[in-house]
Amino acid sequence: MEKNNNYQVLLYYQYVQIDDPEGYAAEHLKFCKELGLKGRILVAQEGINGTVSGTIEQTEAYMEAMHQDPRFADMVFKIDEAADHAFKKMHVRPRKELVTFRLENDINPLETTGNHLSPKEFYEAMQDENTIVIDARNDYEYDLGHFRGAVRPDIKTFRELPEWIREHKDQFKDKKVLTYCTGGIRCEKFSGWLLEEGFEDVNQLHGGIVTYGKDPEVQGELWDGKCYVFDERISVPVNQKEHVVVGVDYFDGEPCERYINCANPECNKQILCSEENEHKYLRGCTHECRVSPRNLYVKEHELSQEEVEERLQKLGETLKQEI
Repeated sequence: MEKNNNYQVLLYYQYVQIDDPEGYAAEHLKFCKELGLKGRILVAQEGINGTVSGTIEQTEAYMEAMHQDPRFADMVFKIDEAADHAFKKMHVRPRKELVTFRLENDINPLETTGNHLSPKEFYEAMQDENTIVIDARNDYEYDLGHFRGAVRPDIKTFRELPEWIREHKDQFKDKKVLTYCTGGIRCEKFSGWLLEEGFEDVNQLHGGIVTYGKDPEVQGELWDGKCYVFDERISVPVNQKEHVVVGVDYFDGEPCERYINCANPECNKQILCSEENEHKYLRGCTHECRVSPRNLYVKEHELSQEEVEERLQKLGETLKQEI
């Protein structure tokens, strides 16, 4: 039986002073659990950043309650329809920062941030030849989908971005800079940091990729692939006009948009991989991970040593190599 989209996923953030993040986080967790929501919310002195899922009734009640708090009265919620919860549990955690940038001198987006561009303005600006588009997300997010022609920073975490930009500063000099991220929160700080670094014409996509994909005018145009999201959905569509697959299978380079984690928990690398190759390679990203005694794929499928050896032989590998 098909499930109807009776659930919603909310994505939101607000930079605003919260005096007691620990106290607020504990109180907010209780409130979310009472409503029946699931998700992940971070609370810091600088504000709130969250993604939650629940029924339409639960999520509407949550948005109404948040808007009644003067601190969040104008907070924008990005809403996705869903068939079920996008999370297994409900977490609300106090943090030093909403996004881990770890700057020596932190940026306050309420004081310093780039120009906010609407989806239509961003779409038009991307086509200016003097513009450079910088993806403010991590490499694995970019690999699943990105704006056509955007720069891919070679980073695994957001806090690596400033160093990467400094190393490649020459290619961005004297350019109109556009930057974007999933929901907009990373760009608020990143664009402010770019201004502090001496970049002059700095612009960010207001509301992020998620808003761009839902905009009735641009309809996600010039986006290729899918948008990576940090919940059980893994990815969401963006471009309503055409779907271009940019992800490639880790093992054979074929077009692929299916992310999995390496079965070796000590590695846990996220890779794009077809279901066929997941079975073929025992969900291990390297030989070492395939033969790891802790390989979760082997345990989940209750494979005997003989079955493992048989699959490895097909790959031209043996169980005794470099274990």
